[in-house]
Amino acid sequence: MRLACHDDRVTDTPRTRLIALDDAAELAGLVAANRAFMAPWDPIRSDVFYTEPGQRVVIAALLEEHAAGRALPHAILADDGAIAGRITLAGIARGPFQSAGMGYWVAKELNGRGLATEAVARVTALAFGELGLHRVQAETLPHNLRSQGVLERNGFERYGYAPRYLRIAGEWQDHVMFQVLHDAWAGEVAV
Repeated sequence: MRLACHDDRVTDTPRTRLIALDDAAELAGLVAANRAFMAPWDPIRSDVFYTEPGQRVVIAALLEEHAAGRALPHAILADDGAIAGRITLAGIARGPFQSAGMGYWVAKELNGRGLATEAVARVTALAFGELGLHRVQAETLPHNLRSQGVLERNGFERYGYAPRYLRIAGEWQDHVMFQVLHDAWAGEVAV
């Protein structure tokens, strides 16, 4: 699969892949190393989340949702093939809605290298291609300008503001709402 991102960068190597239970140790190390960095953007999590058994539980639940057609959980890959973060389409709804929500993160030391932008392009292409969805949405905290930039570079448009939307860092926080519709998406997939 060849992807052209919204900003016209092209990659022949997929920067994401479906997560696997075998990723638990690597993801545990990554989330533990990035715990302080991710704290302002994440819900408060138990200590077990940052362990290999905790990540096994998270991955198993995501893969169960994937098997049921309700999620697409991918690992984001660095240049060397190591896991750099995660991106997930969740809450995949069928019927007249044909929509999903997207969430993603990249390790602190790998921020600013375009990995999130490429991952969002790839997973959006999968959403509109393989999954046949009509709409993908994502939300960011109002001050998360970098994540908003990732979404905008991939054709997502701001469509709303949700007061006290999610409990992040122990507080109900406002979020900026973004979406991209299949017929408005500027990305392209060539097989």
